[in-house]
Amino acid sequence: MSRTGPLGAKVRALRQRKRLSQVELSRRLGISPSYMNLIEHDQRSLTAPLLLKLAQTLEVDLQEFGAGGADGQLRDDLAEAFADPLFEHEGVATGDLDALCSNSPTVARALLGLYHAFRDARSSADMLASQIYDDQQVPGERLRMPSEDVSDFIQRRMNYFEELEQAATRVAADARFDPHDPQRSLVRYLAERFAVDVRIGREGHRDGVLRRFDAENRRLVLSERMPPASRTFQLAVQIALMGERATLDRIVSEAELASPPSRALARLVLANYFAGALLMPYGAFLDSARDERYDIELLQHRFGTSFEQVCHRLTTLRRPGAMGVAFHLIRVDIAGNISKRFSASGIRFARFSGACPRWNVFTAFLTPGIIRVQLSVMEGGEVFFCLARTVPKGRGGFLAPQTLHAIGLGCRLEHASQLVYADGISLDPEGAVQVGVTCRLCERTDCEQRAFPSIRAGIAVDENVRGPSIYTPAQREPPQRRRGSDGA
Repeated sequence: MSRTGPLGAKVRALRQRKRLSQVELSRRLGISPSYMNLIEHDQRSLTAPLLLKLAQTLEVDLQEFGAGGADGQLRDDLAEAFADPLFEHEGVATGDLDALCSNSPTVARALLGLYHAFRDARSSADMLASQIYDDQQVPGERLRMPSEDVSDFIQRRMNYFEELEQAATRVAADARFDPHDPQRSLVRYLAERFAVDVRIGREGHRDGVLRRFDAENRRLVLSERMPPASRTFQLAVQIALMGERATLDRIVSEAELASPPSRALARLVLANYFAGALLMPYGAFLDSARDERYDIELLQHRFGTSFEQVCHRLTTLRRPGAMGVAFHLIRVDIAGNISKRFSASGIRFARFSGACPRWNVFTAFLTPGIIRVQLSVMEGGEVFFCLARTVPKGRGGFLAPQTLHAIGLGCRLEHASQLVYADGISLDPEGAVQVGVTCRLCERTDCEQRAFPSIRAGIAVDENVRGPSIYTPAQREPPQRRRGSDGA
């Protein structure tokens, strides 16, 4: 079959990620170890049937083997790192990064790790200088943000955990789970299985605690400030933390997370995954999503969950042989901070700098509660169908503060027709909004919202001509010719 470039390094990296030897992987694929070795050294090509079997065996999407796969993400992360002004005069070309990621992905990841460490050290130094200047207490050693570690782990696993899906199915059967009254089912299960008394109360009003478990007295208190869907979700989270501890610990131990805070956060994220799988069972949810053409609001009413919970669940439908649409998801606040990100669609997210403001996830704040759709075309020509809506959090009364986030969900253009939101929308790529990953990597010079110059296009400042932005002056008007005898 045709392919965009050597796949040996990708196969080797994915095999090592699964901790399989060449002999074991060749046995599962039904080929000889010597042939497996030739594949990994790009001396034999991958046939279409073998590539499909390889993807199923390694539990990855076929996109992992394309230009937008794991190496593509690594290459883009490195490109963003080298967009730092620190490297402005090094002249690192895109071809250099392509060769590094394809031939030495381990070295590329190590280099990216060094840049992470450099950024953290630089931030710590800036913070230290500021606090010394302000005569404040100096903080302890700063490590890489746990949220970054966990986001990378979720991306590596493509946000799919079969062991948690199976655990959720088992618990649903043991709990005699009633989808029409999920809260009562889970309260009963906690009482019968763990002798836990569940109460809805005012505890935690002052300190903002929504769920508090008292292990000594076997009491779980959920705040009355939470809506019913959130209470049910927290019940499922508590079941995961108590009943699936061994499974959570095993997954976290295999995640190679750098610090105790990262591992603690990963356990909670996995518990949330379990909760979503319990309340929205894989098979029933996938069938409903297909039948209703991924109508998020209809799905949230059917399964008694929230808009954000449904969006999260849609990104986890990656079971081999029973996959849903490959979505990406991003959550931002009104200041543009990205608090959640995941991409199964192949779209790239900024890692070290601000995201492109032309994404509809940012304009969603202009129309709270209303779903906005957008056809987005990236610099490489990939077109994505994106939808976004704001989601309020924390409204527990008139005087309670409310936080507003925006959730962005999207897929590749070829899957857009499966979504109800594409009805009546022109899917002609010619009308797509031009979107970039981040200003420093974007070469488009006609963007009015450019905040920084492109490292690729450079700075072209002309004090006599003002273009769309200060970094992109408009083309000068050609000088008028003198009027001649022909009147021209």
